[in-house]
Amino acid sequence: MTSRSAVVFPKDLRLLKTLGENIALAMKRRKITQTRLSERTGLSMPTLRNITRGEPGVSIGHYLVVLSALGLAEDLAKVALDDEFGRKLQDIELLSSRRKNNERHSDSF
Repeated sequence: MTSRSAVVFPKDLRLLKTLGENIALAMKRRKITQTRLSERTGLSMPTLRNITRGEPGVSIGHYLVVLSALGLAEDLAKVALDDEFGRKLQDIELLSSRRKNNERHSDSF
């Protein structure tokens, strides 16, 4: 069985790199070394290095384990919480259906 990796576009790679940098900064602020984090999470040193680099091949579960060990797991729940674009699409659909309903009611007179 061959493993498949996700195709990650350059702008998204930059976001992952930022995530990795943020995790590295959180570790430094807490004075937690990669060795200590490896002991706490059970993740290998290469995996932790890949996380702090924001490598796309690392599973989201591993990112979550690290965030949890840093006390930041709840931050993951904030992702897509405020879906501004989705609300705009929904509003357009609602307005469109309201117009259609108004047209139907005006045609019946």
